[in-house]
Amino acid sequence: MSDDGDETLREVDLLVVGSGVAGLSAAVRAADIHGLRVGVLTKGELEQSTTRWAQGGVAAVLAEDPDSTDLHLADTLSAGAGLCEVEAVRVLVDEGPGRVQDLIALGAMFDRDAHGELQLAREGGHTLPRIVHAGGAATGAEIERALVEAVQRTAAAVHEHAFALDLLIDGGRAAGVRAVTADGRTVDVRARHVLLATGGAGQVFSVTTNPLEATGDGVAMALRAGVAVADVEFVQFHPTALHHPRMPRPLLSEALRGHGALLRDTTGARFVDELLPRDEVSRAMTRRMLDLGVDHCWLDATGLEDFAARFPTIMTSLAEAGLDPTVDWLPIAPAAHYLCGGIVTDLDGASSLPGLWSAGEAACSGVHGANRLASNSLLEGMVFGARVVEAVERGVDGPRATGAMRGVLETTGPDAIGASVLRDWTPPGRLPRVASGDAPSPAEVAAARDRLQRAMTTGAGVLRSADSLADTDLVVAEVTAVAARGADPSTWELANLAVNAAALLDAAEARLESRGAHTRSDHPAADPAFRRRLVLGGGLPAGPSGEAG
Repeated sequence: MSDDGDETLREVDLLVVGSGVAGLSAAVRAADIHGLRVGVLTKGELEQSTTRWAQGGVAAVLAEDPDSTDLHLADTLSAGAGLCEVEAVRVLVDEGPGRVQDLIALGAMFDRDAHGELQLAREGGHTLPRIVHAGGAATGAEIERALVEAVQRTAAAVHEHAFALDLLIDGGRAAGVRAVTADGRTVDVRARHVLLATGGAGQVFSVTTNPLEATGDGVAMALRAGVAVADVEFVQFHPTALHHPRMPRPLLSEALRGHGALLRDTTGARFVDELLPRDEVSRAMTRRMLDLGVDHCWLDATGLEDFAARFPTIMTSLAEAGLDPTVDWLPIAPAAHYLCGGIVTDLDGASSLPGLWSAGEAACSGVHGANRLASNSLLEGMVFGARVVEAVERGVDGPRATGAMRGVLETTGPDAIGASVLRDWTPPGRLPRVASGDAPSPAEVAAARDRLQRAMTTGAGVLRSADSLADTDLVVAEVTAVAARGADPSTWELANLAVNAAALLDAAEARLESRGAHTRSDHPAADPAFRRRLVLGGGLPAGPSGEAG
């Protein structure tokens, strides 16, 4: 028994928190290849992750001619707007093809042509076709299916519907997590190593492609524990989310534009190169919508052949919305899609806290820089999830000065790529297990969440300024106070959303430039002085009771 936990569960070698591609691929590798005792903890079901919603495919050089890993690296660096760590991107592009083959070996079925060869698509920011898909635009669902089946065969313990509250810390290193199970028990899940693979925080915004579960829980846990977090101001907005009341917003895959779909404004005019990186397209759309006083643009896919056969998932989604892409232009608007930053890691996925690892969207590996290249997300999760396991197997217990961690552990020149500016930032304490006497009602919590999301979309969305960020700060403070009064999953998620929002605002206020997915209307140009990471936290907590402070 722990001092105030209800129960302590049997220790595992590796506890994976989250059930997306990064966490599950790591869990399978650790259990199946290395025989480690693995636990997986997720607040929903194994299948409920952002990975499942991913329509875009996996970018990997699977045919050397005319493509090459050097070209994939160059495209990734170009999209990252000067903030990618070259050595991290090199790891991604070199090891990516092997991880795709691992998925195929697990049973993932990617689209092939009549000759049995993998079909390769081109997406925005890529110079050549190198994207493999499944079911046209159901790649994430197919990857998740294969990994879930493998985890169910190999994991020693699977904790579904368990909400991770905070990290357990003993002797200056991560020792597990404190969680609340579906039946209300508080449990300490002990582990020699903890991998936070909890995904992003798209639900910080009112318009997002992310599922309801994407509330930035892992990043919030890390921030409360003083673990280094960076690049959270770089939230990628996907330009072609269907403009529709449904939430999360249905995503109209990058592959549509790769196959020739056109972007038009509400007058019918084309106004941007459809194959530019996502940040550039989203900015162009937002500015055009503001100029015209409208809330959407159009995606014209009427010229695409065999739409239903190529993109059956999208076809079904559009039919449910009463749209036929063979005759209708499709209403679209940018939606929050991907957090480019997160928990700072080295090339093995080690965080600033020994024993704590991160991979996938929750991590800042240095791969994405200021803007993620299309279809690099699933690949990053597979590559760095595997590297975490290999490092654990080698006996690694703390971070090295590699990748994005280089700027945290080493003193580098202020203008060097990856150099860090450490900022004092104190998030709220750990999540309460008992509500206060004036606990908020469900309606009050829902209203606070909606208020936060709308404020963030308006004040810290595609376009930002000092005034809009300051106004949004006030709303985040109000919402934080509401969340602090409750002790149930809805208020814990609200608290985590508020922590993520506060961190984003702090970094966005400090970055006095426009770069990648961060656009300041009052600082419209890139500034060489900001060719560096802005890091929040970074100190190592040392709570004697094994608690995250």
